[in-house]
Amino acid sequence: MLDEKKIKLFLVDDDALFLKSLQIEFLESADFEIFTFSTGELCLDNLNLNPDIIILDYHLDGINKGAMNGLEVLDKIKLENQQVPVIMLSSQDKIDVAIKCIHHKATDYVVKSETAFLRLKQIIVKVLHTQKIDKQLHWYMSKM
Repeated sequence: MLDEKKIKLFLVDDDALFLKSLQIEFLESADFEIFTFSTGELCLDNLNLNPDIIILDYHLDGINKGAMNGLEVLDKIKLENQQVPVIMLSSQDKIDVAIKCIHHKATDYVVKSETAFLRLKQIIVKVLHTQKIDKQLHWYMSKM
């Protein structure tokens, strides 16, 4: 049985080494229930698990050239669940890529680097704080 108190985190990256290192970092730093996927298609097939946050690679066709890219996956995630925060990851340090991700409704954009994990943690804390405030506000408004 899944623990309802844990934050469900989806990690999606076709770079197996980077994916494993992210998984280890998150497992060591907080009480997450982590699901890892090497393709966007696998992530989409598991959206019924209702992730709290998704960290999604921008390029997902490194192994399978016919695989969906990160923006395509992001668009399908947002069609299914507009509310789930999706943080895009990429090795590209280009502002136009970041802007494109934000236009596709990504919550944020992080460049893969030595500080990527720290940046991801900061964004997740901010997202969870905002979600908590939104839930409290919704509860309060429903009582009026």
